[in-house]
Amino acid sequence: MSTFTNLLFHLIYSTKYRKPAIRSEWQDELHGYMGGIVRDQKGTLLRIGGVDDHIHMLAKLSPTIAISDVLRTIKSNSSKWINERSDVHRKFEWQSGYAAFSVSESQAPAVAEYIANQAEHHRKKTFEDEFLSILMRHRIEYDPRYVFECEIIA
Repeated sequence: MSTFTNLLFHLIYSTKYRKPAIRSEWQDELHGYMGGIVRDQKGTLLRIGGVDDHIHMLAKLSPTIAISDVLRTIKSNSSKWINERSDVHRKFEWQSGYAAFSVSESQAPAVAEYIANQAEHHRKKTFEDEFLSILMRHRIEYDPRYVFECEIIA
């Protein structure tokens, strides 16, 4: 018998310390670049969106590559792409962690719509509030002291 999978994931991660570092002038180009990385990882990017401090992706991923490996590749290659831009003057970094949630085929359109409306959504809610509510909705236990990386300024 052949093998069949439909592994849909809602992936979320932010810039280092949630700094507003994703510039609107090149956001669409970045999203396209990330879609190419997903394709190179044997996946399909179904929707991508976000604002200046974080990314949401709805992606169909291959069962042969670990989610952590896919995310590491996306984050490392895209940060390199950003840092090589002539109009970026400060080092760009993604946060070290991420969130990945399985999505049923029946819920994929709603997740895609949610991702498409990130700019509107974040006029009312911060990334931190959004992220914590998503963790709660998925019944993920967490210690609030360790959810977000904090910048230490000496």
